[in-house]
Amino acid sequence: MKVPVYNQEGKEVSETVLPKEIFEVPMNADLVHQVVSAQIANKRQKIAKVKDRAEVRGGGKKPWRQKGTGRARHGSIRSPLWKGGGVTFGPRPERVLKKKVTKKMKRKALFIVLSAKAKDKQILILNDLGNELCLSTDGKPKTKLMAKILGKLFLEKGSGLVVFSQKDDNLVKATRNIARAKPLSAKDLNILDLLSYKYLLMPKDAIKVIKETFSKK
Repeated sequence: MKVPVYNQEGKEVSETVLPKEIFEVPMNADLVHQVVSAQIANKRQKIAKVKDRAEVRGGGKKPWRQKGTGRARHGSIRSPLWKGGGVTFGPRPERVLKKKVTKKMKRKALFIVLSAKAKDKQILILNDLGNELCLSTDGKPKTKLMAKILGKLFLEKGSGLVVFSQKDDNLVKATRNIARAKPLSAKDLNILDLLSYKYLLMPKDAIKVIKETFSKK
């Protein structure tokens, strides 16, 4: 698949070929849903916890005798039937939230989403994304300069994931505060981020990093 290569002004300057094994994988919505669900579940933190009847304070004495009062029989005020008693089937820290998917499934789901974006022309290849583009005269990263570049490429049309071939602190600092844009290293590419942003912007050398990282060894 041939795709255009753009410069920082948003103008097409050349073409490049995307690897067929990564960017031309047929759609499998069930697999994508399964991997996304697993990734969301694995990010959950178990912060909610309620006390069961064994952990509630008090309740050692029977509230009233078993017979003769005309009231229902009760053995402890710790019972879930009582106000302030234990909670039945509430959130507990021992509950397992994680879902397991194989590396092969995650890899194929990632390729499916990349292929869908390539088919919809939502992958933007940049001829260069060096950190000198976003540095001011004093050598500090400037969000304003990066926002100007991204505005010509995709910001006016939607959100985007800015992928770097290798981590660069200056590029990350210049991009992370831009609304509707997220910086990410090519080796850390994941299906949830791809689906959360409309466009995928990356330099040409990031394609090689993706192929080396996620293709079969």
